[in-house]
Amino acid sequence: MISASQVKELREKTGAGMMDCKKVLTETDGDMEKAMELLRERGITKAAKKSERIAAEGLVECYVTEDQKVGAVVEVNAETDFVAKNEEFKTFVASVAKQVAMNNPKDVEELLNQKSILEPDKTVSEVLTSKIATIGENMHIRRFVRLTSDGLVEKYIHGEGKIGVLVAMENGDSALAKDVCMQIAAARPEYLDRASVPAEKVEKEMEILKAQAMNEGKPEQIAEKMVQGRIGKFYSEICLLEQEFVKDPDMKISKLLESKGATVTAFARLEKGEGIEKKEENFAEEVMKQIK
Repeated sequence: MISASQVKELREKTGAGMMDCKKVLTETDGDMEKAMELLRERGITKAAKKSERIAAEGLVECYVTEDQKVGAVVEVNAETDFVAKNEEFKTFVASVAKQVAMNNPKDVEELLNQKSILEPDKTVSEVLTSKIATIGENMHIRRFVRLTSDGLVEKYIHGEGKIGVLVAMENGDSALAKDVCMQIAAARPEYLDRASVPAEKVEKEMEILKAQAMNEGKPEQIAEKMVQGRIGKFYSEICLLEQEFVKDPDMKISKLLESKGATVTAFARLEKGEGIEKKEENFAEEVMKQIK
């Protein structure tokens, strides 16, 4: 029986994950040296050493089922944009997007523990670990969104995997859905409509707008009226249905959909590296590192 303290010791020595440590200790009947050798043989120690390095590059990828009823968008990060062009990495990311659509994991942890559709004899986590070892960079599956629709789900990838968008639509066609996807990629809406915006976010914005008006020297009553006028601009920036259509700024997205008899029920937009603090490095030094 392998104890928790043995697993902890091996993890501290190698930096490998808990499950990997427990697995090799079980295989070696608790022999620490043999377990460490197994981890090295499988490239897991090498992968673990890379796990502390910042991974803010990589790819965003989408997958939509043939019947267009289910779609998934995933972000898988790596350390450099060189890896995003690696065919082995691209194949792995595409498999992850398909896996999310087909197997419906509730979160990244559950996804990692599922049997991989790319290599059915391994979990997604094990496949990822082997990719880290062979490609030579820290990588991780950061996030995903899965959408379903009784109508259709459409996808759009921008900038060779920089931005991925999914739209779930009813009573529309793929051409219209693709236009809405491109709108979302370009205009970055956060919510579908006014009703979707959290009340506290609206209240905070109104407080800011009122303070701005009063700082302009306006009396409080006038400031209140100005807030009501200006809050519309706030909604037009963050709500998809309130935005001007990028292909025809005279038409709002709500009117575009209305003219086609279509409804957007949900959308998702993932941008590579969004919110990750990247380490600043000299580009020439980065190139030299790649050469070495």
